Amino acid sequence: MATIKPFKGLRPVAGIVEELACLPYDVMNSEEAVLMAEGKEKSLLRITKAEIECPGVDDIHSEIVYNKAVENFKKFQENGWLVQDDEARYYIYAQTMNGRTQYGIVGAAACADYQNGIIKKHELTRPDKEEDRMVLTRYLNANIEPVFFAYRAVPEIDAIVTTIVKEQKPDYDFTAEDGFGHHFWVIGDSKTNAKLEQLFTEKVPFTYVADGHHRTAAAARIGIEKTAQNPNHTGNEPYNFFMAVHFPDNQLQIIDYNRLVTDLNGLTESGFLAALEKSFDVKNMGPAIYKPQQLHEFSLYLAGNWYKLNALPGMYNDNDPIGVLDVTILSNQVLEPVLGIKDLRTSKRIDFVGGIRGLGELQKRVDSGEMKAAFALFPVSMKQLIDIADSGNIMPPKTTWFEPKLRSGLVINKID
Repeated sequence: MATIKPFKGLRPVAGIVEELACLPYDVMNSEEAVLMAEGKEKSLLRITKAEIECPGVDDIHSEIVYNKAVENFKKFQENGWLVQDDEARYYIYAQTMNGRTQYGIVGAAACADYQNGIIKKHELTRPDKEEDRMVLTRYLNANIEPVFFAYRAVPEIDAIVTTIVKEQKPDYDFTAEDGFGHHFWVIGDSKTNAKLEQLFTEKVPFTYVADGHHRTAAAARIGIEKTAQNPNHTGNEPYNFFMAVHFPDNQLQIIDYNRLVTDLNGLTESGFLAALEKSFDVKNMGPAIYKPQQLHEFSLYLAGNWYKLNALPGMYNDNDPIGVLDVTILSNQVLEPVLGIKDLRTSKRIDFVGGIRGLGELQKRVDSGEMKAAFALFPVSMKQLIDIADSGNIMPPKTTWFEPKLRSGLVINKID
């Protein structure tokens, strides 16, 4: 069963939370981070993207940058911007997007659970990104940003969350600049915390990494590293755990993750469409944006027109957790055999756009001449994600996109 414990959170004082909280480090580049932190002395980006305070430093993974993060983390605490709770607690973190709210419980997941498969993953990690977050965690001795986990919903846990949300005023409650709402409750009652810990232990056999594979892997590696350094290791030290927000699966929605290609691999537009007809029923839908309506249906934008592509029978395997995925169909029937794009993780001829940006973004980039064609996909379901993780398989790259992103800075977990 999963181990998810309360912890003594390091949190911003209420009056500055909106300035301090920020998007996760990996959804922006350094230039964008500079703009986001402009005029915000207390923005957590000054820790998570500390290169913005290191002008002239080209390597964002240099010791100078990590030391600046440590300096700023210390400054935030000394200035009283971040204050640690005196008791271990769980927290509720809710997000609202388009009138829909999802409620997660912030708790400390066990590094050992990641090693033994209790925490299940569905994506491969890139060693460079994993190493960067591991080094930052080592320097800060803290999980500065949360990871996004899912678990199969437990009615008793849902009931506790519902009661707290109805009866207790949120400790933080704000709408970010992107229009998404963020709501946060501290669970102060010791009996409620004890009951939640019991329910997690008895009712949650596995948890699933939804978003944050690199941070999860980095946290687990830090746990192993610190265990080896401590001859008196007991298993109860803070470094054995890392911070995660745990959402019930029935509240989560995955949105589409779409593809753009730079060229048609030497084919003419008519030749490319003819090649697609071997695997798809192809229908020209005209210049108006067309969004896929069901599994195994795709949209293609090419030369000013949108096309509906329905995969023909035999082009997929609904009994295979990987073969049923539309990203697999697209790779096996189009990207690799027709366009010659064999490795999605390294090819420079393909780009990926989260559905939160809309299909208009795909059309814009093709019309500009930057890209030659775009493919829109029907989103993966939470059931598919869990089935793949349970089977021990790994999804193809860039399959899932979760929105809204967790805001960093609402709570931090110190591991020293």
